Amino acid sequence: MLLALWRYRHFILTSILGELKARFARSWIGLFWSILHPLAQATIFALILAEVLGAKLGGVDTKAAYPIYLMAGLAAWGLFNEILSRCLSVYIDNAGVMKKIAFPRICLPVIVWGSAMLNHLLLLASIVVVFLFFGHYPGPAWLFLPVGIILISMLAFGLGVMLGVLNVFSRDIGQVTSIVLQIWFWLTPIVYPASILPQSLRWLLDLNPLVPLVGIYQDALLFDRVPDPQSLLVPTIIAMSLFAASFLLFRRASPELVDAL
Repeated sequence: MLLALWRYRHFILTSILGELKARFARSWIGLFWSILHPLAQATIFALILAEVLGAKLGGVDTKAAYPIYLMAGLAAWGLFNEILSRCLSVYIDNAGVMKKIAFPRICLPVIVWGSAMLNHLLLLASIVVVFLFFGHYPGPAWLFLPVGIILISMLAFGLGVMLGVLNVFSRDIGQVTSIVLQIWFWLTPIVYPASILPQSLRWLLDLNPLVPLVGIYQDALLFDRVPDPQSLLVPTIIAMSLFAASFLLFRRASPELVDAL
């Protein structure tokens, strides 16, 4: 499968760039929308919520602490959610193409992954502009963001490919996953800091592999703090295991995918 991906690398790259062009087709200002949307969102949070929740974020004195914390968490979650959600339906959405054109089917989730990564890099670039607007400047810990990007994308890709294959054979998988993702979002400290959770619920955070991965973004972007390597050990093992297992499951199920569609 890896050799097939290499042989079709131009097809994959062209498809990723094609998605980007389609995203901004017939738009006057194109890529600037990637900056304007998070800027508007952050401004709303700064005006409405910063005064309410800003005091609960320790270690930062600025009133923009909560919008920065929220945007960092949403950026991490957005990458995870986009890869997983699109991989979940990628085979169903491209059923017609799969029946008419012969190409390695593993290319489809890889195209989704590449497109999501490109969108995420554009979002991070816009976040830098927003943070400069708040007077919050990048620090050395920002160099650790690629660690979070790699681990989150591997976790999302592994889960997405496995669930996407299962979704072809049972469409209930997609319905259940959308509900689980909503619950998963609120069980991850994105909108709220982990410190406000009662002690009786802290065990839920320990079971959530996304907590330390989202924490990489929040620690780096807001606190300029290097992530704790020990806290990343379990999420790294889970992400790598799911990533490898997704290829094994795909190889086993790929001969029957087109027939099931």
